[in-house]
Formats: sequence, structure tokens, C-alpha cells
Amino acid sequence: MFKVSCIQIRSGKNIRKNLSISKKLILKAVKQKTDFIITPETSSLFGLNKKQLLQTATVMEKDIYLKGIQELAKRYKKWILTCVLIKEKNKIRNRSVLINSKGLIVTYYDKIHMYDAVLSQKEKYFESKTFIAGTSLKTADLPWGKLGLSICYDVRFPNMFRKLSQEGSLFISVPSAFAETTGKKHWHSLLKARAIENFCYIFAPAQYGTHWNKRKTYGHSLIVSPDGQILKELKKRTGFITANIDPNISKILRKKIPSLNKTSDEI
Repeated sequence: MFKVSCIQIRSGKNIRKNLSISKKLILKAVKQKTDFIITPETSSLFGLNKKQLLQTATVMEKDIYLKGIQELAKRYKKWILTCVLIKEKNKIRNRSVLINSKGLIVTYYDKIHMYDAVLSQKEKYFESKTFIAGTSLKTADLPWGKLGLSICYDVRFPNMFRKLSQEGSLFISVPSAFAETTGKKHWHSLLKARAIENFCYIFAPAQYGTHWNKRKTYGHSLIVSPDGQILKELKKRTGFITANIDPNISKILRKKIPSLNKTSDEI
């Protein structure tokens, strides 16, 4: 058994301010004796304007947000997964970074699926114009079992989650900045479906509210059990949720219903 906490914030364009808010919430989670803390997509810096992001973002080694989170992980001996925007040549990486209890980076994952969507005449997203898409799936061994890494829009690609689960992931992180428009319709259903299909825990910290650039994110951070039960939810405010996690539940369900043993071509 271990405790996981999902942070919910409304990030802006000031990295230091975003770090300050994140730190306060992480410290509150630490006081609840949590073991693993996750922050939402683009925790360090929020925006889609390529020119603005290139002026603010930097390489991973110099990112002050990431360094600040690493210091917290080391000081309080906690595992933390956080999300940063990293500058690479003339584009940006949307990156999820796993930090161990010694403050060291274990692995990182770059968002594979770019959110290129036209929801209406007024609401359009073209992430591929700003971000470099990742190419590799990533898993990592936590002290309590294997974690699969994903980011936001990835949740709409079930084959990705199946591969992560077939590689042994008992938990999958889905840090997000889900659009308000689609969040109302799809957020809960998608996360519960990914959990049930793979008998894995889903940890989904989210951005919420109206941001500085008028973009609206849905919030509703969730921790979902391997059988699709919502263990904890935070609707629309700054804060965090914490739940007790039993890795054995995933193992028991997968043994009872061995659907993960089937390959995609076995119909």
C-alpha cells in the first residue's frame, strides 16, 4: 500500500509563480504523509503561443521549476512526477519528468499525440505547430510497482495504454490540461475506460479554470481504481486529492480476467 496525491492548479506564464503555488500544495500533500505526488500537464508554464514559449522556456538542465521540484523531492524523500515545457531548437517539448526520493530524474516522457483539433470556429488547437512530438513509450519502476507515463490527449489512444499495461504498468499517470469543452463530455468516461480496459490505476492531475490567455481547462483531477471506481475527485479549485493505493488489486483483476494476454490481432 502507498499514498498518491494529484495536484490541481491553474498555471500561468510566470514560471516562478507557478513553482511557488506548486510547492505550497506539494508541502500540504507531504503533511498528509503521501508517498507519490503528481502535478498536471504544463505545470511550469502554460500557453500555446510558440513565440512566447520560446522566449521563456529553457533546456531541462536550467529549468528553475524542475530544479525546485527536485529539491522538494530530495528534502522530503518523496517521489514526484511533474510536467514542464522544455526548449529544443525552435520548438518545445511537452515533458513529464519522474523524480525519485533522492531528487534525481529517473526518466522522462515527451507527449506523443499532439492535440490538433477544431472544436468550433473560435476554439482551435494545433499543438504540432508548437511542440515536438515524442516517439517512445516510457515506464519506470516505483517502489510499489511499475508506472506507465502519458500526457492528456494520449488518453484517447487506448492502444498506447494497452502497451504500457502489457509492459507491466500497474499505474498510469495522465497529467492533463483537458479542454473545458470536451472535458464535460469525455474526461470521466475516457479515464474510467482506460482503467477498466487495463485493470490499472489512473492518476490524472489536471489544470482548471480560465487561464491568462483565455483558454479554459476542465479540472476534475481524478484517481481511478483498476475496476473504474473514482476514488477521489477535485472539481474546480486549486488543491490536491490523496488516495490509498493497493497494487495487488491490479494483479488480482488481471489474473481473474486475463484480457491483457490477448494481442491486438486476436479478434
